[in-house]
Order: sequence, then C-alpha cells, then structure tokens
Amino acid sequence: MKRDMDLIRAVLIEVEKLPYDGGFHHISVEGHSEEEVTYHVLLAHEHGLIDAANLTTMDGVCWKPKRLTYQGHEFLDSARSDTVWNKAKEKLLTTTGTITLEALKVVLPQVMIKLACG
Repeated sequence: MKRDMDLIRAVLIEVEKLPYDGGFHHISVEGHSEEEVTYHVLLAHEHGLIDAANLTTMDGVCWKPKRLTYQGHEFLDSARSDTVWNKAKEKLLTTTGTITLEALKVVLPQVMIKLACG
C-alpha cells in the first residue's frame, strides 16, 4: 500500500479528538477504507507520532490509536493549517520531487515563519 501523507495528517487530526482514557480507539477518515486508515495508524506509530497497538486477530489486521505523542502534537501543530501544509508539500515536491515526514518536519516550521513574516 502506498503511503499517503495527507492521510497521516488526517489520522493525527482524528487521534487528537480522542478522549485520553487509557484505551485504544477506532477512528475513520472520510474517503478512506478501514485498511488504509489502519495502515497509516501503523505508520504514524512507527514514526513516533502516536501511541497505537496492534490488535490484529484472525479476522484481519487492526491497529488502533490511543493518543498523540509529544512529537505527534508538535508535528500536528505545525501541519494543522491547510495553507501551511499545502505550501510545505508544494515546496518539497518542487525542490526534491518527494515528500517524507522527516522533510516535512524541517519545512513546515520554515513555511510558518515565512507566512508570519510576510
């Protein structure tokens, strides 16, 4: 399955809405299958953006999020604005031809500063 940075961002936004009650939760993202969301929950977990658990059973693969990590809060705070997000992706695509989470971590704050300074 192909990694979708917009879906990772959407997963973080949905996880931020969850109550912190110590449990793992089901999330959905409009326009994406449960399989796609599960895979991107796994990717966000592997990257240290969310705390999630592998609840896979004989019925199928299942990753459920629990909460954003501190790193996840920091990333989402810089990626929350659609304007900043889109400009950062555009900058990366025109300069490198690809978008990675590591590159976004560097470029998002630069875009925020540039927009704030005019």
